[in-house]
Amino acid sequence: MLMANRWSLQAGRRHRPGRSPRDAVGTCRKRCWKYDWAIDLDVQKFFDTVPWELIVKAVQHHTDLPWVLLYVKRWLAAPIQHPDGAVVQRDRGTPQGSAISPVLANLFMHYAFDVWMVREFPAIPFERFADDVIVHCTSQAQARLVLAAIDERMHQVGLRLHPDKTRIVYCQDGKRRGRYEHTSFVFLGFEFRARRARNRNGKSFSGFLTAISKQATAKLSAEVRSWRLHRCTGSTDTELARRINPKVRGWMQYYGVFYRSAMYPLLTRINAYLVRWLRKKYKRLRSKKKALQCWQRMVAQRPRFLAHWAWVSWVPRVW
Repeated sequence: MLMANRWSLQAGRRHRPGRSPRDAVGTCRKRCWKYDWAIDLDVQKFFDTVPWELIVKAVQHHTDLPWVLLYVKRWLAAPIQHPDGAVVQRDRGTPQGSAISPVLANLFMHYAFDVWMVREFPAIPFERFADDVIVHCTSQAQARLVLAAIDERMHQVGLRLHPDKTRIVYCQDGKRRGRYEHTSFVFLGFEFRARRARNRNGKSFSGFLTAISKQATAKLSAEVRSWRLHRCTGSTDTELARRINPKVRGWMQYYGVFYRSAMYPLLTRINAYLVRWLRKKYKRLRSKKKALQCWQRMVAQRPRFLAHWAWVSWVPRVW
């Protein structure tokens, strides 16, 4: 049963209403406004080190069917074959890339972390999605106390917190002053830090807000480059739209929920590639001026033709 002070993806149930990664990010954002301190937990090599016996014990808590336990044990013990053909036997961890790994890992963390936190620190809220965890505290002293207890708990269940990536973060904004080592963290592809914003009256202020992280932006940018849109001169605009719209729409629905303007540079980069596609495909549009004029007509005539045009239809000055 879910407790009122926590958010977690628990007991292997991955697609429940109100329990998506985006919901976890939204809950985390609200709690960062309420609590001054956050613990950004990073379990070192989680999928490589999680102990089998405790995973099986967690599964046994939900079923006693022999065939289920048999297959779980076989999945866990399956050897890994490297690209060079070498086969490596394992004695712990879950098989990377397996469809069952996230379910087993989540089931393990439910008992190893969620239930333990509710028992030991019932007043401390947290969000967890798989092995990504953020814990909220009212003071730095409390955060240090809770972190020390969590570190000991992870050792008890055969895991280890990453010494460099696990951090105590001050949720600094315009009202929270002081100098601290860590004032930002990344959770589920979003970076939480102080950002400029405007209130309902149009007044500017600094708030502890979330937006797509630099790491996620770099990953999406690399994928956009891999499309080589400007070289797809054998494709029509409709074919390109069918190719990119589903992915871009998915990015917008996830990363654009919070502080969407952080996505604008990425989306304008797609437009730049498409203008280059126009210039290469049609000789009459080789000049930048004519290509941009054609682009503006396309946007005016079909403003929803590309998914991201709903937010960004312009082209960056340098392309």
